[in-house]
Amino acid sequence: MHTLLKHRQIILVPTDEESAAELAAWKESHVGHVMLVREDDGSGLALADMGPQAVACREPINVTSAATDPSVALIGNFAATPFHLDGEDYGSVEGFWQGLKFSDRAERRRIALLDGAAARRAGVAQGYGATVNYQGHDVTVGTWDHWQLMRRACEAKFAQHAAAREALLATGHRPLEHRVKHDSHTIPGVIVAEMWMAIRRKLCSAGNAE
Repeated sequence: MHTLLKHRQIILVPTDEESAAELAAWKESHVGHVMLVREDDGSGLALADMGPQAVACREPINVTSAATDPSVALIGNFAATPFHLDGEDYGSVEGFWQGLKFSDRAERRRIALLDGAAARRAGVAQGYGATVNYQGHDVTVGTWDHWQLMRRACEAKFAQHAAAREALLATGHRPLEHRVKHDSHTIPGVIVAEMWMAIRRKLCSAGNAE
């Protein structure tokens, strides 16, 4: 096999059928991977496989309900991921979040069990007041205390829903984003994404401690 050194490229050219078959098999399993030149004292050259480009370069993952990867969509708040929090059942984080807008208990419970666009539509139609009431406490909308309700819901979801937890952990160390067409003024996407990553770090730490 011949080796050609070009600007920003190393080109391998097979010289017989055996090397051609060997190179074809190697290429098939490494397409899209990042290679690292290993520094050593020898006269040869070693390239280390750092994995797929998205993983090796830690390319951001945009978590939304429209994600083409179903496991990524499962991380998001729209996903139907039932969980239990403070004595109540919820159909999704979105159902929890939108249900906070309702003061009537029966209506709040109805919304709480929804997921996806249905939960969001119900919440948008209701709109916010200056505060929401949770567990007997008034919480000012759009504040850190309000955001902590979202955090607790997300923590409960990932603790109790195995598939969602596995999906979150499968993102490894890649940055998570929540970029949508119309960002929330109440809880911006960057805040939600940081919550997901903080929960991921805690889950990883807990796993390493076991």
